[in-house]
Amino acid sequence: MNRYPLWKYLLIIAVTAIGLLYALPNLYPSDPSLQITIEDRHKFNGKELETIQAALSVAKIPVKKIDSAEEKLMVRFANTDDQFASVDPIKAALGKHYITALTLAPTTPSWLRSLKALPMYLGLDLRGGVHFLMEVDMNTAIDKSLERYRAELGGFLRGKDLSYQGVIRDDNSLIIKFKDGTLRANALKALNREYNLNEVNNMLDFKDTPRKKGVALKVTLTEANMNQTKRFALKQNITTLRNRVNELGVSEPIIQQQGLERIVVELPGVQDPTAAKKILGATATLEFRLVDEENDPYQAQSSRRTPLGDKLFMERNGNPILLKRNVILTGDYIMGAKASFDENQRPSVSITLDGKGASMFGRVTGKNVKKLMAVVFIEHKTEFKKLADGTITKKTKKTQEVINVARIQTQLNKNFQITGLDSTKESNGLAILLRAGALAAPVYIVEERTIGPSLGADNIRDGRNAVIIGFIFVLIFMAYYYRVFGLVANIALTLNLVLIVAILSMLQATLTLPGIAGIVLTVGMAVDANVLIYERIKEELRSGVTPQAAIQSGYEKAFSTIADANITTLIAAIVLYGMGTGPIKGFAITLAIGIISSMFTAIMGTRAVINLIYGNRRIKKLQIGGGL
Repeated sequence: MNRYPLWKYLLIIAVTAIGLLYALPNLYPSDPSLQITIEDRHKFNGKELETIQAALSVAKIPVKKIDSAEEKLMVRFANTDDQFASVDPIKAALGKHYITALTLAPTTPSWLRSLKALPMYLGLDLRGGVHFLMEVDMNTAIDKSLERYRAELGGFLRGKDLSYQGVIRDDNSLIIKFKDGTLRANALKALNREYNLNEVNNMLDFKDTPRKKGVALKVTLTEANMNQTKRFALKQNITTLRNRVNELGVSEPIIQQQGLERIVVELPGVQDPTAAKKILGATATLEFRLVDEENDPYQAQSSRRTPLGDKLFMERNGNPILLKRNVILTGDYIMGAKASFDENQRPSVSITLDGKGASMFGRVTGKNVKKLMAVVFIEHKTEFKKLADGTITKKTKKTQEVINVARIQTQLNKNFQITGLDSTKESNGLAILLRAGALAAPVYIVEERTIGPSLGADNIRDGRNAVIIGFIFVLIFMAYYYRVFGLVANIALTLNLVLIVAILSMLQATLTLPGIAGIVLTVGMAVDANVLIYERIKEELRSGVTPQAAIQSGYEKAFSTIADANITTLIAAIVLYGMGTGPIKGFAITLAIGIISSMFTAIMGTRAVINLIYGNRRIKKLQIGGGL
């Protein structure tokens, strides 16, 4: 009685060994560091290490270590004071093309990293990170909506065989030109049926407007349409930002709406805040256009007059190029994108289109085989300028650049490649932007707060102290009240904490202050399981059964009660995870992991140790307290 087969002991030993191994990296503290990267189209020259060391030596700032990699440098310091003090001297010494970012660099030994044993992620409240408050440029959202209606209205009138002389932009409205009043009246009737079916679907306002020759309709967005456009832009931007953050690999980010035009983004433990800002705020997309091979782009550039149906662009080498105004395809139809290499091992991006995009692209490229097609990279950049009175103005600048020109060799469909990129860094960045989707409207950062590691260290210390104090009180109580059995429970409780940390590390989950609260709650529940078992054993001993039978019966009869209590708590944790966000999810994850590990340690673990002590022996008395 009370003997385990060998495989159970081996299982417990294996779980314990793996738990200790993967919990071990969390004992190595991170170094306050300064990460240095370089802007696109620039490369490290090999002299940066000497420059950094000389600058820090003059500033009398001690350096712990400098790690160099292919695309970044990591300068490590002994404390955060030296880390913060190093920023200005290093920036001044390196120059404007280098990007510096405060971060925390792990110190995990290489032999642990080779086993994929890494420390768990820490949330913004523990590790520190960056808090962004971003504002959506709603004027651009309205502008894009008007441009969409400009193309749509022309197509609608042509489809209805209604004659018109053109659709032009006039500030925040559109002007549809007609030859006479009869044509305008017929068009107005059809347009109202299409766009103003009822009060709910009242999308556009049409009004007569004077014109020197002929007549015209002035088209403006209704207030309901503008509000809907703004809501869509905000919702689409939140989705896109969330996708981009996922691409960056940031754990447990917080991305949520604030007000009608702003978005809060919190990124815990980001490795490169500057790169994160660049990825989050970028509004890059692509356009595919046919090249005008008949007209001279240099003549169009010098005369500032482009042929009808053409538009002048610039290539990366600075040469002008004439492209057709009609866009074959936009980035909105891109379903997937990944960085790759072409047949000459040059950086490229492999594109996958959705069904509609593939159909459109295939139809146009099939009709234009052997003709040149260009890929235009479009990006909106927001520039800030501080005026003499202290106010800050913003200006959104649209840049368009032809990154690739190639001859269509065959009909293109769902999958193809974009080449002509300068580096793997550029191809990776473009793939992230295209894969995550385009922003519905540009966003700019109106507030940025960096939460330093010192605040995180205070939170970690307070949370750790809470766990340690509660843990010590539990250990003392169990050892005093249940004697030998209490000591066994303490061993299981210690193993339970180790397993929780190990599982969080293996899953690369994020620990937050609510997560620490979940661990503290788990400690109490793990002890509760052992208390139920031990009290059941004591009841069996009082009823006169033998010690061996009492142990057997105590574990068997208490199991159903323990299982019921833990399963209901586990269900609550699952519901919290499914319906909660951010910190609530962190609490639910640690609680769920703690419940599962406590079932293993409190039942199987303690039973194994009790079996080793009392199993297969003739005993008259158990050291379980209460005079028994």
